[in-house]
Amino acid sequence: MKRLTLLGLVLGALLVAALPDQPPRPDDTRFTPVVLTAEGALDEPMAFDLLPDGTALIAERKGALKKYNSLTREVSVITRFPVFIHNEQGFVGISLDPNFTRNHWVYVYLAHPTESKFQLVRWTLLNDKLVAGSQQVVLEIPVDRDETSHTGGGMVWDSAGNLYLTVGNNSGNSYTAQTDERPGRSRWDDQRTSANTNDLRGKILRIHPEPDGSYTIPDGNLFPKGTPKTRPEIYVMGTRNAWRPFLDSRTGWLYWGEIGPDADQDTENAPRGYDEFNQAKGPGFFGWPYFVGENQAYPIYDFAAKKPGAKLDPARPVNRSVNNTGLTDLPPAQPALIAYPYAVSEKYPLLGSSSRAAIGGPIYHRADFKAPKRPFPAYYEGKWLAADLSRFWIMAFEFDVDGNLRGMERFAPHYHPRQPIDLRFGADGDLYVLEYGGSTSLSAKEARLVRIEYNAGNRKPLVQARADRSGGALPFTARLSAEGTKDFDGDALTYQWTITGAGQPPRVFRTPNPAVRFDRAGVYTATLTVTDAKGAKNSQPLRLVAGNEPPVVALELSGNRQFFFPNQELPYRVSVADREDGSLADSRIRPEQVAISVDYVSEGFDWVDAGMNQQRVDASTQFAVAKTMMSRSDCGNCHALSAPGVGPAYQQIAARYRTDGAASERLAAKIRSGGAGVWGETAMPAHPTLSLADARTLVRYILNSDTKTLSTLPVEGRYRMAIPADDNGRGTYILRAAYTDRQTRVPAQTTEQVIILRRPELRPAEADILAGGAVRDQLDEFTFLTAKAGSHIGFKAVDLTDVRSLTFRPNWHLYDIYRGGTVEVRLDAPTGPLLGRTEIAESQFNIKKMPGGMDAFWGREPRNDKNAKTTPSTLAIQPVSGRHDLYFVFTSQQAKPGESLFPLASVTLSNQTP
Repeated sequence: MKRLTLLGLVLGALLVAALPDQPPRPDDTRFTPVVLTAEGALDEPMAFDLLPDGTALIAERKGALKKYNSLTREVSVITRFPVFIHNEQGFVGISLDPNFTRNHWVYVYLAHPTESKFQLVRWTLLNDKLVAGSQQVVLEIPVDRDETSHTGGGMVWDSAGNLYLTVGNNSGNSYTAQTDERPGRSRWDDQRTSANTNDLRGKILRIHPEPDGSYTIPDGNLFPKGTPKTRPEIYVMGTRNAWRPFLDSRTGWLYWGEIGPDADQDTENAPRGYDEFNQAKGPGFFGWPYFVGENQAYPIYDFAAKKPGAKLDPARPVNRSVNNTGLTDLPPAQPALIAYPYAVSEKYPLLGSSSRAAIGGPIYHRADFKAPKRPFPAYYEGKWLAADLSRFWIMAFEFDVDGNLRGMERFAPHYHPRQPIDLRFGADGDLYVLEYGGSTSLSAKEARLVRIEYNAGNRKPLVQARADRSGGALPFTARLSAEGTKDFDGDALTYQWTITGAGQPPRVFRTPNPAVRFDRAGVYTATLTVTDAKGAKNSQPLRLVAGNEPPVVALELSGNRQFFFPNQELPYRVSVADREDGSLADSRIRPEQVAISVDYVSEGFDWVDAGMNQQRVDASTQFAVAKTMMSRSDCGNCHALSAPGVGPAYQQIAARYRTDGAASERLAAKIRSGGAGVWGETAMPAHPTLSLADARTLVRYILNSDTKTLSTLPVEGRYRMAIPADDNGRGTYILRAAYTDRQTRVPAQTTEQVIILRRPELRPAEADILAGGAVRDQLDEFTFLTAKAGSHIGFKAVDLTDVRSLTFRPNWHLYDIYRGGTVEVRLDAPTGPLLGRTEIAESQFNIKKMPGGMDAFWGREPRNDKNAKTTPSTLAIQPVSGRHDLYFVFTSQQAKPGESLFPLASVTLSNQTP
């Protein structure tokens, strides 16, 4: 059984960890993300390069070349290039010459403002200014502009002074193979670019820039110089949108991230799409548009007849397109090193699911740095730190000596970059990450340059600053707290609170939890600075508003405040009172001014983890849950509220479908499946891991996004807690009431109350207390509790209001190791009041002893949930109100103490009497 397999994997992992070539893994807390640029300093940053002192030159898509000064920590504009900025084009690439400190040359890759072409231009940069007349056009690449995307723009240099440049395929997107040869459809035929040996698009080029601004072709590219129908600049062909190329300084191998197509499932027309992390040990053809991922082949689709044709052989691909100007016979197709779809990858589950945008990143070698202040630990030697823009992570890939993938793990998992678009190591040994921001519309607010520092010695304290109130009417007293502050090295800490406000001298408090009085109206900053015994400091600010009492919001429920019961009508009532504004009761606050919402969200959504109190969404909105879902997904990559981007604005969608009563279901399904053609040729990626229930939540917000007045539920009413028919029922209900008061001399304040009602189920394997030998166990993919005679488990603070019965579901099993036994339900202690008792017999879970035996068990439906085939035990319990500790005590008259009684999978609470 798989239990043995899992044990083998665990032992294998321990053996790998013990190998002499495996240095110990550093504690994640030794990596500290340091934000270098202020909010609003960057807008759509695309790429950057670094000077030895940590100064960064940053390319912004709209044309700005900016400088981050590592000494002053200020961002300035060096120049603004005139560029064409539609269809993803613009200023997309920048690289410093390897000898920049001597020749001051900087290379920029940008779209010409008026002519349909990209240019690689070299400038001389002196004293933060581009020297007039120094520009030299090194290379020009003609491109199409209408209905196309993908620009590339990544650059890297090898030790011989050769420049590698990634160039996008410059095509429209299609779910089938991008081989449309119909008249007028050449922009959807990547045989004209990526698979064309005589075209520079869809490639990674390798050239040697010369002092006079020209370039020569180094030996060793894909096609020897002079080969008919080829471009000698090509090093790698068959790419779709290669982004950040990096060279392994030890092997010379080339690595890059590759943005893949959008199909979310395999069909007869095309395989599903994959993003790729690629490795080239030499020049080659990487398959696009005939192959994707590990050489999954596309049928050559007949767009006129609308049917798929034959697939090509990756060993002997041919390009017979009418749009091809190069060779017919192509080099063998190279498979991707790592390929992953929208859904969870069976091969690489750690990469996650949802949208994808493989960026790439650097490979770490300690020998690449002369005298770094903070070198990374030896654990990362030779590992590739590669990012995904849409999934907000950086992954560390490990290889064996032959370049084969050996393993992967999240790098700095506590760091969640907002769309990492470029990353590289600086001379100081730190990893620098350029974050694009959550979306095009949010980029000007959220984009930033971050430096990740490794601290091998003393670490800065982790600071947690809190206040009991965010503000209040005068005189206002805030009780500040440093609770939760800690030092990972265990050092003694000193605390200092500094209170600053406009026109007032700072006040300093040197205790961790001071009470601070405010007598003048205004906005104040309370900054907590914590210093350890070795002098390392860290700070965190708080914003406090004096002169405006926050409103008081109460969300009252009749019934259970921890669980929802399916199809129950839940009575609720909201009350709001504000010192300055009045209250709902006196009608000075109108019901429509209060945001009240009830949302069902599918399994996996965590309201607390979503950071709802960090001003990511407008607090006074009925659609806070939807907006939070969007902030955690890739929605902002293509859409904004009012301005169209890659896709239509939400308000455009609302205007189109406002009167279409059936649109909600269609749009929810489309969010999950993806689609194209309604708003142009650009395809919307599929989101197959998003449930239909959550997709409907997004659609409700989108279709109301152009409503000027607040849409809200009544302040008092009854809400039916219905689980969507197409949902697994393991989600939660989020009930929320919020009110933002009126702004006076000081800013408005918002108060919200949120109640989360979860599925009425307890998981025994996750109990707060396990005693007497009860243990967590596993069989295949099922995790459960093995109950033993004389053992018990306990759950803290369970709301038993309206609970009338409990159902105990055993886990299926096929071993004769369980005897069966009794469950006693007790209140507040293992020996507390008895609420009820029930039996669980072997015939309820042992598939050999169930009625009909193993044949009947395997023949039952549904086959995908074996536990649905076991027989539960249900008992009525005595009515209890409020929260109590709940204990399940396992006994047997026949079994010996410690003997296994039954495998227990779940306990379901119900408001119905059996």
